[in-house]
Amino acid sequence: MFPNLSNELKDKGITLKAVAILIGCTEKTLQNKMNGITEFTLSEALLINENLLPEFRLQYLFAKQAA
Repeated sequence: MFPNLSNELKDKGITLKAVAILIGCTEKTLQNKMNGITEFTLSEALLINENLLPEFRLQYLFAKQAA
């Protein structure tokens, strides 16, 4: 559901477990967010952007279609 986010995390070798720990949820909850079942909060999106992928714009990372 968030192909840019998924691809950039993979390219940097960042695991879903690491992302889940950063935003304070389980890996299953993160998978649900990545698949669009539940939504990321703004604070979660900002944490991911600022701490893991600061070189990318938030709008790019959380686009629902690949750019």
